[in-house]
Amino acid sequence: MSETAYTPPKVWTWDKESGGQFANINRPIAGPTHDKDLPVGKHPLQLYSLATPNGVKVTIMLEELLEKGHTGAEYDAWLIRINEGDQFGSGFVEVNPNSKIPALMDRSGATPVRVFESGSILFYLAEKFGEFLPTAQPARAETMSWLFWQMGSAPYLGGGFGHFYAYAPEKWEYPINRFAMEVKRQLDVLDRRLAESEYLGGSDYTIADMAVWPWYGGLVKGWNYNSGEFLSVHEYKNVIRWADQIHARPAVVRGRMVNRVSGDPAGQLRERHDASDFETRTQDKLAAE
Repeated sequence: MSETAYTPPKVWTWDKESGGQFANINRPIAGPTHDKDLPVGKHPLQLYSLATPNGVKVTIMLEELLEKGHTGAEYDAWLIRINEGDQFGSGFVEVNPNSKIPALMDRSGATPVRVFESGSILFYLAEKFGEFLPTAQPARAETMSWLFWQMGSAPYLGGGFGHFYAYAPEKWEYPINRFAMEVKRQLDVLDRRLAESEYLGGSDYTIADMAVWPWYGGLVKGWNYNSGEFLSVHEYKNVIRWADQIHARPAVVRGRMVNRVSGDPAGQLRERHDASDFETRTQDKLAAE
C-alpha cells in the first residue's frame, strides 16, 4: 500500500475533522464543554464509566469484592457515553480533570474522595478493602510491576494498534505494521510470564490480572478489534489459558456486563444500582433505556 508522505508544518493547528470515528470528541484542550451535574445514588461508591477495557477493570474489582463479602463495596455504576461527550460535562471533569472513564467518588467518609485513572482506582480499592494486593514481598512488587506494565502498554494496544487497525478513517500500512509488531511483542511478554506463573503476580489472582485481562484477555478471546486472526493470537497458549481461567469467574462475568451498551443485549447491564439488577435485567428493559 502506498502512502503519501506528510511534512509537518512549522506550527501544528487543530483540524476538527481529523480523528476518524472519534473526531467529534477529540480536542487538544482540557476542561468542560457544558454544565452537567453527575447523578449520585444510594451507595458510598459512585462509579461513572463505560464498559471499555479500562472501565471493565473497575467493575470486575467491585464485583470481586462483593463476591468476597465486602458489603462496603456496594456501588452505583452510572453510564458515561463517551461518544456523546458525557465525559466533558462539568460534574465529570470535577471528578476526573482528564475527562476519561472510569472515575470514582468514594462518599463513605466525612470528606468525599475522588479517584481517577483505572490503575489508581484498582490500587485504591485494594488498599481500602485489603484484597487482591499482596502485602508481602516479592509478590507485592511483582503485582505492582504488572499493574504498571499494563498502564504503560495499553496505549500501544488501544491508542496505537486499535486506532489504526479498527477506527482510523483510512488503513495505513506503516502504523498498522508498527503497532501490530509491538502488540505481538507484548503478548509474548505475557505468554512467557504465564508459562511460569498461574497469575501475573504469582500464585494468587490480583489487581494486576484485573487490569491486564480486559485488554489482552479480550484480545485473545476475540472481543477487541476482531483482530485475532490478523495477530495469530492462537500462538499464545498461556495467555489463552489465563484468559479462560479468569473469564470463568462469576464476578468477572458480572463485571463485564456493567455499563455495557454494545453486543448481545443479554450481556448488557447499562447501569447498576443494586446486586438484584443482574436478575431483573431483561431485553425489554434494555430496549426501553
